[in-house]
Amino acid sequence: MQLFYEFVIMLFIFSILGWIMEVTLKFIQYHRFINRGFLIGPYCPIYGFGVVGVTILVGGLIGRAGTYPETFMAGFIICGFLEYMTSFYMEKMFHARWWDYSNKPMNLHGRIWIGNLILFGIASVIIVKFIDPYYFNYIETINPIAVNIIAWMIIILMVGDYILSHILMNIVKKEIDNSTGDNTEEISRQIHELLRNRSALQRRILQAYPDFRVLPHNFVEKYKQAKKDYQKARKEFISVLTKRFNKDFNKDLFLRAKKELEEKYQVLNQLADNFRKKF
Repeated sequence: MQLFYEFVIMLFIFSILGWIMEVTLKFIQYHRFINRGFLIGPYCPIYGFGVVGVTILVGGLIGRAGTYPETFMAGFIICGFLEYMTSFYMEKMFHARWWDYSNKPMNLHGRIWIGNLILFGIASVIIVKFIDPYYFNYIETINPIAVNIIAWMIIILMVGDYILSHILMNIVKKEIDNSTGDNTEEISRQIHELLRNRSALQRRILQAYPDFRVLPHNFVEKYKQAKKDYQKARKEFISVLTKRFNKDFNKDLFLRAKKELEEKYQVLNQLADNFRKKF
């Protein structure tokens, strides 16, 4: 159990370091301070969970220690998985794409891209091979009771922060779903403007994700239904088309199926254009 508390403190430390890195990069990009991350406090837990996950897998504390290539791949895969699933969760839960790598090479669904994954792998090697030993040697010198108390304080702090941040994000989600507009770009502009005039905590969401794009629930449901209708029409058209050279071929049925397919495609294409994104 003591190792669990040590991992909690490790998670917190590297969450803060990850936040500092994010803030620094955004300061370079936008020339102003931006409180990055989903949570209000100065930490990005995705980095902390990534470090803890890699340390558990190949750090040698549980099982054998990984080689340098194994540690690199562990960071590459674990941190990439965490970033992908965090993006997926936040999109489905709060109806917006909060970050997007679609314009970068070798990305996966715009959620992760090769550049970050390589950096995650390199950072994992540095942390596991050179920093972790010092961390665990040092924390072993601290009174176990103090370690336990600090760990529980961190857990209470971050759980409370998550609950409050979740409430704030749900308010934004409701605004997204209740907004009027013909496409996601227009609605995104409306939500951005709305958040600029809200409380400091809600404005922080816009500051943390200045380029976020909304995905209103009704838009998503319409697109999903249009996609199903198109796929069904396409299947029916292909079924009729295969009979074209058989005696069972019905020209009128073929023309109707072709017309329906074209209509469904136009509807689907229009909805996709309204999203201004690739599905």
